[in-house]
Amino acid sequence: MKPFAAIALAAALLTVTTAQAAPAEPVEVMIVGVFHMSNPGQDIANMESPDPTTPRRQAEIARVIEGLNRFHPTAIATEWDAATVAERYPKYLAGTLPVSKNEVVQLGFRLGQVSGARTVYGADMDGDFPFEAVAAYAQSHGMGAWLEGAMATVQAEARAAGERLGRGTIGAELRYMNEPARLALSNSFYASALQVGGGAEQPGAEMVAAWSARNYRICARIIQESKPGDRVVVFFGAGHAYL
Repeated sequence: MKPFAAIALAAALLTVTTAQAAPAEPVEVMIVGVFHMSNPGQDIANMESPDPTTPRRQAEIARVIEGLNRFHPTAIATEWDAATVAERYPKYLAGTLPVSKNEVVQLGFRLGQVSGARTVYGADMDGDFPFEAVAAYAQSHGMGAWLEGAMATVQAEARAAGERLGRGTIGAELRYMNEPARLALSNSFYASALQVGGGAEQPGAEMVAAWSARNYRICARIIQESKPGDRVVVFFGAGHAYL
């Protein structure tokens, strides 16, 4: 190969390599752990949530949305499945969706409309949560005190959250719930559950593995939906936020 040709080839390869190595614009993500505004009763312990459609609570939600909109989101991820959001969000924008107390509508859809986000989508994924097996093993293997303590803790926190909301605002409760120390404390239940089991029978580990698998699948959905330069707001139950 002639020297000039070798130099030209090297320059071309350097150009290709440099283009391939150029980093994409980062994706910025704001995770907002929320409580279930519509009181679906699907958690181990469920708080009493005030009606978010009253004038007082609507004003509080408006202030929350105003604050979150300063993040300038381009994408909103919500705790519904993809098909449900794809079907309901256009109706919300058109003003034809029936009034809903659900936080996906009250927070996710509302922020999507106000911000003009590129996309509002459902990121939730199905998953098992075999807590019954954990409770049964604990009761039958002398771990009833652990079970009672764990249940008392989560139930006390649910009651306290309801009381805080009764006398405070939705914004204040969301701020409280998303303090790093609160998120870590909430997640500590799963580490504690690992002690429930013995030998080949490991219901605690299986429950934690199932919970983690669901959260990894949710995380995968958010990654796959994100585009370079996106600013993503993720609205999910606060129990998911730590993972």
